[in-house]
Amino acid sequence: MSVARRHRLIRVSPSAVWDVLADGHRYAEWVVGTARSEPVRGHWPHKDAAIRFQVRLGPLRLENETVVRHCEEGVELELEAHAGALGTARIAVELRPWGEHCLVLVDEHPLQGAGGRLHNVGFDALIQLRHRTMLARLARLCESTAPDAPHLAPVPSAVPGVEGTGHA
Repeated sequence: MSVARRHRLIRVSPSAVWDVLADGHRYAEWVVGTARSEPVRGHWPHKDAAIRFQVRLGPLRLENETVVRHCEEGVELELEAHAGALGTARIAVELRPWGEHCLVLVDEHPLQGAGGRLHNVGFDALIQLRHRTMLARLARLCESTAPDAPHLAPVPSAVPGVEGTGHA
């Protein structure tokens, strides 16, 4: 079985990272491929709450939904993302204290639809690229807005155009 897991050290406290994850309006700011988001059901990020998000493909605007399947406040958020014909995916985000910082772990697996049927090592490689960018966005967002964020220059990564540390 192939695996699509990635981690990143974000130079703020886990609570500062959680503040961003817990804001359904900010989902589009860190999730790759998402143009905008808004809570539509329940109280995000509590279990069964949902947000609607928009994906833009040229002139097309596709609306989809992400539902919270599990939430341990400040520690773990498990989502089920619905992507129309592509199917659904399970996305788990775990926050671990790492000294004064936060180690963020993302684990994603297609569940149903075309994504589930086509799931293989190549598909996981694409998810890895998406996660690298997503975690870089989340780090930038958290490190630029959190009160406990350090005012340090970003640490360059091994990938041109992507800043940060802690890539796996």
